[in-house]
Amino acid sequence: MATPSGDQAPLAGFSFENCKRNALIEGEASKVGCSLPSARKTGTTICGVVFKGGVVLGADTRATKGIVVADKNCSKIHYISPKIYCCGAGTAADTEMTTQLISSNLELHALFTGRQPRVVTANRMLQQMLFSYQGYIDPALVLGGVDCNGPHLYTICLHGSSDKLPYVTMGSGSLAAMAVFEDRYKPDMEEEEAKQLVRDAIAAGITNDLGSGRNVDLCVITEDKPHNEVNQRRVRTGNYRYKRGTTGVLTTVVQLLDPEVVEETIQTMDK
Repeated sequence: MATPSGDQAPLAGFSFENCKRNALIEGEASKVGCSLPSARKTGTTICGVVFKGGVVLGADTRATKGIVVADKNCSKIHYISPKIYCCGAGTAADTEMTTQLISSNLELHALFTGRQPRVVTANRMLQQMLFSYQGYIDPALVLGGVDCNGPHLYTICLHGSSDKLPYVTMGSGSLAAMAVFEDRYKPDMEEEEAKQLVRDAIAAGITNDLGSGRNVDLCVITEDKPHNEVNQRRVRTGNYRYKRGTTGVLTTVVQLLDPEVVEETIQTMDK
């Protein structure tokens, strides 16, 4: 296959060289009786709803590895910024690293502009990242938050497509959760009513989907109350600081270095 040389600028538009490569590898593997690894089914139920004054996000806590439950208490609600959170379905490692990268970039953006980040900015960053990978990473996301324009709720699919809705569900248990939303959702809900609705939607996914299970995590984001943390880490009970002299020093060697200046330059900054 033809590849651009080091001094040649890459061509614009899409490149399908990996498709040809994958077809060649699959053909050679079939000759020797091998097969390419297939994608594993992942199980998750995540959802969100906009209520009067904020957003409620919800997720189950079961992480699967094929037919094995790998983690019973997996945190699927990821931090983006103080008033923006994201639920992740799909490959756990992809969702974790994707949300961490976008959280870092959004913090740099906020420091550069001197303004609080907006939900639409995080949505655009996630869209551009997932579109650039063309489905080769596997995070399906529900993004929710509150900014100067009010509460917002988005879905971002694997290839970068996005939609803004008053209530959303994703994951293998999304159909059962959506049935609860379609039956009981109404505009301008109160916070407690919205929390109960999201809880029941996740419970429906847990009940009707083998890939979803264990607990229900809720994250409430409002203007005055940023969030309710989920899966909080316990405080360390031990003290790991020791007094000087606790460990005996057997020998002490001090070696003086004689540095040699090879080159020294002074540059002045323009005023």
